[in-house]
Amino acid sequence: MVKYGLDYTRCRWILPLLLGIGVIFGIIALAGRGWLESQTLPYVHQASLWESCRRPDQGGEWTCESLMGYAWGRAAAATYLVGFILLVICFALAIIAFAIDTLRFNFIRGIGGLLFVAAVFSVMGLVIYPVKFSTEIEMTGINMFSWAYGFGWTTAIMEICLGFFFCCLPNYEDQILGNVKPTYFYSSP
Repeated sequence: MVKYGLDYTRCRWILPLLLGIGVIFGIIALAGRGWLESQTLPYVHQASLWESCRRPDQGGEWTCESLMGYAWGRAAAATYLVGFILLVICFALAIIAFAIDTLRFNFIRGIGGLLFVAAVFSVMGLVIYPVKFSTEIEMTGINMFSWAYGFGWTTAIMEICLGFFFCCLPNYEDQILGNVKPTYFYSSP
């Protein structure tokens, strides 16, 4: 943002916008039914963070079982949900931080630290789920962790990357605020 001459006033909303996209991806992961799906015919298994559904054959009715009956199901849901709530809090704090004319860089570094905590909780939930699901739930055929699970990992990766950006941004405080005299590499003869 600083190195290529992008003006702070034009680019100040990029990081909150990326956090907003991370929130949207987190909502998709929480609400999506594609955490685990059957990969080949017959498509008889489908699971979300909250429940596991199966049907006896291709045209049958789905029967669903809540994963909240398992301790690991509650742990996976709780840790991912805590990470998501922290992400939403970081999004709100980023909107407040970048809306103020005088940017508080220590406040921004705190948002970065909170994003790392959110990433830890999200990754814990994303690791608990497949490990315990594949050992505790009987699966038939070939199954894959699918699109909603991928959105969960995308959210966690965004939390980590944006945490680095929020933590490193205060190092360029003078350049962002325009307190440094520009250096020109071209000199006329």
